[in-house]
Amino acid sequence: MYLQINNANIGYHHDLISDVNVGLNLGEVCLLIGNNGVGKTTLIKSILHQIPLLKGEIFIGSKNIKNLSVKEIAENVAVVFSKSVVPQNYTVEDLISLGKYIYYPFYFELKKEDREEVHHIIEELDLLPYKNTLLKNLSDGNLQKAFIGRAITQNSPVIILDEPTTHLDEKNKIIILQTLRKLAKKQNKLILFSSHDWRLAKEFADKILYVKNKCLYSGIVEDILMNHEELTHPSLFKISEKFVAPHIIAPAVYKEMLFSLLQKNFEKDFSSFTFEWKNNSWLISINSTQYEYQSYEEILNFVKNIH
Repeated sequence: MYLQINNANIGYHHDLISDVNVGLNLGEVCLLIGNNGVGKTTLIKSILHQIPLLKGEIFIGSKNIKNLSVKEIAENVAVVFSKSVVPQNYTVEDLISLGKYIYYPFYFELKKEDREEVHHIIEELDLLPYKNTLLKNLSDGNLQKAFIGRAITQNSPVIILDEPTTHLDEKNKIIILQTLRKLAKKQNKLILFSSHDWRLAKEFADKILYVKNKCLYSGIVEDILMNHEELTHPSLFKISEKFVAPHIIAPAVYKEMLFSLLQKNFEKDFSSFTFEWKNNSWLISINSTQYEYQSYEEILNFVKNIH
């Protein structure tokens, strides 16, 4: 395992995550998920030795992080935080080039092959039109991509990203996630990233680290999702305490769409309702009476007229 966390307690003055035992290999893409405040960013900062462990040890490439200098950690791990200081007078090319300077004395000029690599990364991230644009004039999404480009240029075996798809539209989220997966598989890098867009991100990840109730659950994506019903059940996104879900018999995507439709339009108890997706129609059973509708709009109008 290239990144190994052994018997670790992670937090500040008290444990946020306890008894963490995780091993990740080069070539893997790992998605870190969990509610706000559970310790995801603290875990990342602990791996970087920015926050000391309350207990246990972390190894990168078989070396204890306690024994690594800041430069050695940077050579092993590139990082992008969700909030970064923006150098106001830097262009996109300047920022992405910064990833190379951990290998040079201060004020050294980049070699031709380094400049070519920087250009290739700018192109890959769809940032070529903004190559000479000042960072302060970029959209939030393109700024985020530029910071990710800097991390890629650093050529460290591990890349850690805290919410890398924040501020990005769907197209650019996919560009970033595809780029990260390609890096892992073609250049044998370990990619660890947290995301609130985990339903999209899971399509690109090999493993999940799931933080819940001070525990860290790890495994391949499909095993973690199937072992934690709240991650696949639409009630994860319940927004009203007055809303009580009906019994829904349907494939996951249909079930989720129906749940979304009902909960955002009604604050009521649907426990006496059964919805079943059958032969391209919704069968709705209420007190032994059955109704049939084809579209969600028809269901919405039907429920609105029920007193």
